[in-house]
Amino acid sequence: MRRSLSGAAAASPLERIPNRSLPQEGTPITVSKKIRIQQLIIERLAADLAVLSVAAKTAHEASIHEENIPDNKYDTLSLEASYVAQGQANRAQELKRALHGYQTLTLQQFEADAAIRLTALVTLEAEDGDTRLLFIGPHEGGMKLKVDGAEVLVITAGSPLGNALIGKCVGDVVDLGKRDFEIVRLC
Repeated sequence: MRRSLSGAAAASPLERIPNRSLPQEGTPITVSKKIRIQQLIIERLAADLAVLSVAAKTAHEASIHEENIPDNKYDTLSLEASYVAQGQANRAQELKRALHGYQTLTLQQFEADAAIRLTALVTLEAEDGDTRLLFIGPHEGGMKLKVDGAEVLVITAGSPLGNALIGKCVGDVVDLGKRDFEIVRLC
């Protein structure tokens, strides 16, 4: 299902964006931009993991502190602190897995006619010229990054948006609820 939203005489979607960080028509998005995205994700995950590790340790210490020993069966401060500590420890494990996943991730280069899959950097454009830059990663969907002045949204293949994009090609249109977006660039 290939169709164009912008018409034959319309300017390139990237030419309408005043942001010079996006390449001009005919200039491929280089692998270096994807490497930078990967580096930013790793930095963010490492920072989040460091903060969460301290928080988990603090919550664990609070759960075993002598002042939090229950005086009666209704005193649940220690129990609540242990739940918080366990939740933070679980999230820290998720972050460790995601960090390892991105540290060992091999970035793929895509030809213009290739199907979208993991590590794709996808540019979408709506009929009104609104553009979105998406990176399909293995973990931590929803993360927003600033790369060369442009906002990049990290999505996973398992998310509704990722699921809608996987297997599509440049020129295909994706229905995102209230709006349709055309896939105009793939790297």
